[in-house]
Amino acid sequence: MYLIGPGQQRGHVLLIAGDAAVRRGTVHLAPSANLAALAMVPASVLLGSGLPTDTVCLDGARDPNTVLARLRAAAATPGPLLLYLSGRLTADRRGRGLYLALAGTARAAVRYTALPWDWLVGELRGRPAGLTTVLLDLAADKEAWPLLQECGGLPGLPSPEVYGVVCPPGFAAGSSTVSGYTRHWIEQLRRSPSRPADVQLHALAAGAAGLPPGALVLPTARELGMRPGPQQQPQPPQQAQQPDRQGSWQEPGGPAARASDGVPGGASGGDPRPHIHALATAGRHAEAAALARAWEEHVRHAYGFSSPEAVQWAEIRADLARMAGDFLLATGLWIGACRVRLVAQGAAAPEVYAAAAGALYCWTQLRDRASAVESGAELLALLGTLPALEPRYLRLAQARLDVLRAPELPRAVPT
Repeated sequence: MYLIGPGQQRGHVLLIAGDAAVRRGTVHLAPSANLAALAMVPASVLLGSGLPTDTVCLDGARDPNTVLARLRAAAATPGPLLLYLSGRLTADRRGRGLYLALAGTARAAVRYTALPWDWLVGELRGRPAGLTTVLLDLAADKEAWPLLQECGGLPGLPSPEVYGVVCPPGFAAGSSTVSGYTRHWIEQLRRSPSRPADVQLHALAAGAAGLPPGALVLPTARELGMRPGPQQQPQPPQQAQQPDRQGSWQEPGGPAARASDGVPGGASGGDPRPHIHALATAGRHAEAAALARAWEEHVRHAYGFSSPEAVQWAEIRADLARMAGDFLLATGLWIGACRVRLVAQGAAAPEVYAAAAGALYCWTQLRDRASAVESGAELLALLGTLPALEPRYLRLAQARLDVLRAPELPRAVPT
């Protein structure tokens, strides 16, 4: 029972940083950096509410019961609640339960030193519908990742709106700085004249974050396409409406969508990215590629060929090509995006390495020998300019290229 009357209703923002994701001495996800960046955003903007809002930042907690007490207090809030979680997901090897690792979590005692995921689900289960948003920026370790793949996502959380990403083991989500997903969420809040809806913020952040291959995105593009809200198919302005050979601006059996009033990806006129990714996940790759290409052209005209906005759309096209199985195109687009980011942001930027990882992954999927050799030489030259790249990636790529370049042995002719 809630004891606070409607006239005294308040909002609540609870930001929780779990344990960092570290592999071979390299920080792949820094929850404390994410929390520090979010704490700089006004609570009313984070929550999207004009109500008086309480903000609690929980960083470095070592006792699961301490985190549980904060969760319980937040869940008792009768007003809107935003819960943000960042850190490393792990699993109890014996019980195969999912946990958020805390600062003092020991692998041999996960059940006693980490926050059980079931506790989180249980505390939020009784919340009124429509008043809770859960925002996640997580990385799964090798114990947790198989569980996520088995259940196809994060279990539980029945009533709140859940948005976020979970990176697979071994891939950097943001090195020792603010991760790409959280950073782009914050940037969109600061950039937009009016606060976009959470679903739009999520689509923009996930599309621009440079996520590694296989990352879990919640909700999925298909789920985004099923949600209510602005999901019409917007078009760029007139000068960018050149039909692509792979598709058309008009959906089969339906009229062409109206032009967006603002820039692509803005709140005005609807965000095209959920629609584009929904097309791709539905197998309509040609339509998705055509739309993304046209929006990229529009952004290039509006902001410049090497603008951050144009690079983001190139990366979206790269991911669409990967989804369609066109690994040659995907490799080229990731290489191009990486080069532009390298010039604009420098060799220390996590987005540069995320783009390089995307290029390397897609290149390893190439089966055509000539194409792999040609693009491999360009990829190796790029990887050689990244001083913080883990050396084994460069060695493995060079070894594969050497094998591809080696002359094929003649086959024996049967006698």
